[in-house]
Amino acid sequence: MTQPGKTDALSDNPIISGPIARTVWSLAIPVVMGQLMQFSLSVINLFWVGRLGPAAQDAITTAMVVIWTVYASQSIIVIGVAAIVSRAVGAGDVESARHTSRQAILYAVMLSATYAVAGLLLTPWLLNFMSTSPETTRHAIPYIRIFFAANLFSSLSETVYAVFRASGNTRTPTFVGIVVVVANMVLDPILIFGWGFIPRLEVAGASLATAISLGIGTVLIWRAMNKGKAGFSIPKPLTPKIDWPEIRRISRIGLPITVQQLAFVAVYWFLVSIVHRFGDAAGAAMGIGNRMESLSYLTCLGFSVAASTMVGQNLGAQQPDRAARGAWIATGLAVAATLATSILLISIPNLIAAIFTPDPQVRHMAHDYLIILGLSQTVMAIEIVLEGSFSGAGDTMPPMIVLLPGAVIRIPLAYFLAFPAGLGLNGVWWTLTITTFVKAAVLAFWFSRGKWKTRPV
Repeated sequence: MTQPGKTDALSDNPIISGPIARTVWSLAIPVVMGQLMQFSLSVINLFWVGRLGPAAQDAITTAMVVIWTVYASQSIIVIGVAAIVSRAVGAGDVESARHTSRQAILYAVMLSATYAVAGLLLTPWLLNFMSTSPETTRHAIPYIRIFFAANLFSSLSETVYAVFRASGNTRTPTFVGIVVVVANMVLDPILIFGWGFIPRLEVAGASLATAISLGIGTVLIWRAMNKGKAGFSIPKPLTPKIDWPEIRRISRIGLPITVQQLAFVAVYWFLVSIVHRFGDAAGAAMGIGNRMESLSYLTCLGFSVAASTMVGQNLGAQQPDRAARGAWIATGLAVAATLATSILLISIPNLIAAIFTPDPQVRHMAHDYLIILGLSQTVMAIEIVLEGSFSGAGDTMPPMIVLLPGAVIRIPLAYFLAFPAGLGLNGVWWTLTITTFVKAAVLAFWFSRGKWKTRPV
């Protein structure tokens, strides 16, 4: 007999009772497919903007760092709600899952409104901090301001995606994400270069295309949530009643990962500033490398989501050993998946760079970056999936303790390798690869100790 508001989750939930490898695969693949569509979008976006010149490409790279900062700060909600909802679903406590989901949605609305106002005002200062050239700044200001104005869409959709994935439904967010990507792909060239009565907006057009597409995705995922496709219904999701203890609970779990991610992004602010000492072409080359690295990163993110769900629900069902097996299997699959990217980056860097830009200087700088990145892709898989595993357990302090100093050390190391050591721009690229190896090794050791199995949420 179950308690009121609970279900016998073990009877029909494959996450806590089915074959582990097959379950991890079924959770990860829809997310990976959606993330690969996101990768395709970033490639196409950079391809079209690349026709506008190195300064325009550099504007996208610079704006990317600002966007990462916002997304990292909003992960305080995404990480927290995913950990709590997955535990509740694993324990069969549907009412708790509903309540946490409502509060997370309200939290997302409040936070995104704050960022919208701050971002619109601070955009010129942010670009000045990163030492962008006047031409790059001209392109980047409207791009970033449009992003901030539309941030409510991304904040709401990512929060609801987290609820779906924590409940074990990774297909619906993936379907919606694919719709968003396809819409963005169609709108990109139209708004960048103009078509018919639509004016040529250049770099700003790329940002507007993303804003419109995110709005479409928010409507679709909201409708799916109202229909109960998250695995449970969420009546009145925009409740005006704030449960501050629950908001604090979400924040307590999400804060360590958020601090770590913000540090990672803040470090990139300084790295971009160092890269800009080598000119706009160097910034454009960094954008090409980051886009290609995102192929691995987004693939790993799919397995990270699978590991988080497996760990959270199995701990909720009092099955810690199964949770551990799920995490390690997800890590192994991610390593295997990223091996192909490593081979690609190392073997054909010139061809990859030529896809993104006709500029010979940019291609030359991107060539070395792609090879150096290729050495660390499988190791990055370990870092990302185990970070997700810790998050699913609600034990988010270890990733912060490991990854925060691992990110901060990149600033002095990049400067040392680039200038005193005489490696130039390649010193920045080597910094990223070396620190990735160290972070992954320490995180794997810490996770293997198993203390996360007893972490309460």
